[in-house]
Amino acid sequence: MKLLVIGSGGREHALAWRLAKTPGLQRIFVAPGNAGTARERELENVDITDPRALADFAEQERVLLTVVGPEAPLADGIVNLFRARGLRIFGPTKEAAQLESSKDFAKRFMARHNIPTARFATFSERASAHAHIDRHGAPIVIKADGLAAGKGVVVAMSLKEAHAAIDNMLPDKCVAGPDGATVARVVIEEYLEGEEASFIVMVDGKNVLPLASSQDHKRIGDGDTGPNTGGMGAYSPAPVVTPEVHARTMREIILPTVRGMAADGIPYTGFLYAGLMISKDGAVRTVEFNCRLGDPETQPIMMRLKSDLLSLLEHAVAGRLNEVEASWDRRVALGVVLAAANYPGKPRTGDRITGLPKGSDDSHVFHAGTTDTDGLVLTSGGRVLCVTTLGDNIKQAQKRAYDTIVGIHFDGMQYRHDIGHRALSR
Repeated sequence: MKLLVIGSGGREHALAWRLAKTPGLQRIFVAPGNAGTARERELENVDITDPRALADFAEQERVLLTVVGPEAPLADGIVNLFRARGLRIFGPTKEAAQLESSKDFAKRFMARHNIPTARFATFSERASAHAHIDRHGAPIVIKADGLAAGKGVVVAMSLKEAHAAIDNMLPDKCVAGPDGATVARVVIEEYLEGEEASFIVMVDGKNVLPLASSQDHKRIGDGDTGPNTGGMGAYSPAPVVTPEVHARTMREIILPTVRGMAADGIPYTGFLYAGLMISKDGAVRTVEFNCRLGDPETQPIMMRLKSDLLSLLEHAVAGRLNEVEASWDRRVALGVVLAAANYPGKPRTGDRITGLPKGSDDSHVFHAGTTDTDGLVLTSGGRVLCVTTLGDNIKQAQKRAYDTIVGIHFDGMQYRHDIGHRALSR
């Protein structure tokens, strides 16, 4: 029995690591993988990224099931390709993945199906975008309409910052592509007050299986300061997602989304991530949708998962998620991202990583931006590692993660020292 995990980040390392615990598995391929997956005894990296070549490989190896980690291949239609060739794959189609690949599609979808979210407007021309900002003032949120790996979002606290974001995201003149569609667009949203959390579910087209709640830390610096990143750390569960908030999110956001996609003729299958803004009174609004597991939320979520992940995936592919439940470790899992020098700008690569500890069931260093060169582990991306640990409570999990970090080193290594601070302050 063989599985294929597509991707090379921390999310894919964590998925493959959890799948490796499935009894009876012969091999888990990770394409293309990283230095961390290369060093896991049960995993095998495959240097393939082309979707058709991946489908050929899955056929040749008689892969039982393929799981897609990152957003880019989903947006490009890899699920459509695999299904057309009769290959089992878990993820949304290209059409369904528009929930993430187009901010404009997502906002219009939510408006059409009465899913709570921030008020918005879409622009492809600078002058009108600038005029909109002048009318509404700051703080205000500007999002690039497309995939930006979690970084194409500017929460502008001043008019100066907002106008600069528009100039950065839109060209001087509106440019149309070969199909007549505008090449660059921005979505401008009202600024929402509250606390953010990540709400991730599995969907089989009709049925929904919620995963454990989580909360990540987007900004580079302690105290949520500095530029936005793809995520500097996360923990699970998130205390802000109370049973009441959970029920409300399912009732007002998740189920209407799944039903709305089906009603629109594009049934949703795969992981669905709803970024929530939770107000003090418990009201929830959708900040964004992602069509995959979050990173670094996946690492603590997979650390806490006790159920057989392959069984959950097989039920999802078969359209039978209503027949299973997920069980979770009662402990808290917390992950701290170790980032490269200059991140979130252009990260420095090629720095040697030393002091990596051996993993265990309750502590693991998941790799993201790493490569194995001549037996040395080197940095190769912005978010390099995610040190993830379990503890009886948030304080203990936090202490264990930071104690583990002490022994790890690479030049320019930067990380936050306060991952979990929101949970500790509640």
